[in-house]
Amino acid sequence: MRELELLAPAKNLECGIAAIDHGADAVYIGPERFGARVAAGNSIEDIRQLCEYAHQFSVKVYATVNTIIYDDELTDTEHLIWQLHKAGVDALLVQDMGVLRLNLPPIPLHASTQTDNRTADKVRWLQTLGFQRVVLARELSADEIAAVYQAVPSMPLEVFVHGALCVSYSGQCYASQYCFGRSANRGACAQFCRMAFDLVDADGQVLEHDRYLLSLKDLNQSRHLQELVDAGAVSFKIEGRLKDVAYVKNVTAAYSEALNDIVRRNPDKYRRASQGHCTYTFTPDLKKTFNRGYTTYFLHGRQPDIFSPDTPKAMGEFVGTVKEIRGASFTVAGTARFANGDGLCYIYIYNNVRALGGFRVNRAEGNRLFPQQMPRELRPGMALYRNNDMEFERLLSKPSAERKIPVRMQLAATPTGFSLTSGNAVATIDCEHQQAEKPQRENIVRQLTKLGGTPYECSDVELPDGFNYFIPSSKLAELRRFLVAQLSLEKPKQLSTLHSPLKTDFPLSTLNSKLYLNNISNHLACEFYGVKEPSAYELKGGEGPVMQCRHCLRYSLGYCTKQRRQAPWREPLFLRLGDGRRFRLEFDCKNCQMNVYGEE
Repeated sequence: MRELELLAPAKNLECGIAAIDHGADAVYIGPERFGARVAAGNSIEDIRQLCEYAHQFSVKVYATVNTIIYDDELTDTEHLIWQLHKAGVDALLVQDMGVLRLNLPPIPLHASTQTDNRTADKVRWLQTLGFQRVVLARELSADEIAAVYQAVPSMPLEVFVHGALCVSYSGQCYASQYCFGRSANRGACAQFCRMAFDLVDADGQVLEHDRYLLSLKDLNQSRHLQELVDAGAVSFKIEGRLKDVAYVKNVTAAYSEALNDIVRRNPDKYRRASQGHCTYTFTPDLKKTFNRGYTTYFLHGRQPDIFSPDTPKAMGEFVGTVKEIRGASFTVAGTARFANGDGLCYIYIYNNVRALGGFRVNRAEGNRLFPQQMPRELRPGMALYRNNDMEFERLLSKPSAERKIPVRMQLAATPTGFSLTSGNAVATIDCEHQQAEKPQRENIVRQLTKLGGTPYECSDVELPDGFNYFIPSSKLAELRRFLVAQLSLEKPKQLSTLHSPLKTDFPLSTLNSKLYLNNISNHLACEFYGVKEPSAYELKGGEGPVMQCRHCLRYSLGYCTKQRRQAPWREPLFLRLGDGRRFRLEFDCKNCQMNVYGEE
């Protein structure tokens, strides 16, 4: 039977606990350093508290130590990893191969998507190094994932299912470092891909003006989890370590329910990787959470509608069209209900460029809305989108879920008192056997099922036939407390698998010929790869692409060579920022890839 794991992001302790309460089987969280998100660091004490809370439900906690590391940081990295191990972390996500040569505790290592995991050969190689899970590149299709699984069936595969998409293969993006001195491989990405560009051809002709040509829509595989399960994935990852707690609650709950549905339909094939079931005070709805529009990306092969060129911001759910404008208010044609404070947005044309406008609803009277300030661009017939639903946010701002582990209890008499059993946990007390004058079952059940404040709820209390003893309520409460303590001690140890990488030399012939693409940034990584000195882009720059993208503008604009349409431009094409800097595009049709080069 395969265990299916929903892996949710934790910006901080609050988000981590919310993810667990709303159905995550595992959470990933960054420490204060080396976590690939400099804005989402957490103290060891907070991570320890998260581990304690998580392990009650057999939920795992993975720590991200997935930046490239400089020589003067190696000692601190080793110290941090030992601290995370002692805090109870269940595995580390790693990018830098120099980490394998540190003195590591017995903690499993997962190969971060930053190690650029696109092929079965790469996954097989990572397995020989001792990695116990691989996070696959976001760009892989279901068929490509299945091919990896079939080639390396013993390696657990983790796939992204929801959230923001990097346009470049992870670990192979240097645009932020090139333009702003901020390394994506060091957790400081400046989001170059969310910027506006002109698309210019070799003759200086402007083909697209002030458009977000590298900004992808957000991933949403909520309706395709069964395909990913069938392909061989076992862990389903939600992106979002910079997202707030409302995002974590809604998205985690939505995907947890989707995985539960798969398990319900296939009870002999799958089970969830953690314990407990969740109840919610709201109905999960992915349309109401931050998104730039949704895409399944390359799940079914190349698709034309994967980017969001009008805006890199969230537009939210479609709620209707502008019907009638009257003074300081307007009406909406549609069935959506509105609340004071809702945020609405729309697309309008300004200087022949599509732009995003928006406003906050000051007052809502049915379908008549009174903005705080009437937008000048608003016209009848315009489509409206809600990117902030006040009623939904209000629900999520309160306690919105409860997670409980169901237990069955069996009460029985012993020679000196009574025992209470649940699974392998047994509690006993000494107590005089007194025959009851009236039935006791109702009071016994009431006292034993008072499990509030614990992770448990009692689904049934079994009494032997003819059981008719009077047991004081205080003794029943004592017996219940002893059993809860035994249940908590019964939890499986999370750190049971030793990390034991093979200390073999890396075959030099498999190094990328453009050395900076190997992200070698310290002497231990040099030893691992068998090279003399670090060659990371952050240290030395490099002659080659600053981005490698499966997203292709030639294809998205309708002029892929396979489409046999004559393009109205002369190549090479360039992306041009507002400050005049240009980036040459190379269309590598053999590998179905678009490369972006910086121009000095």
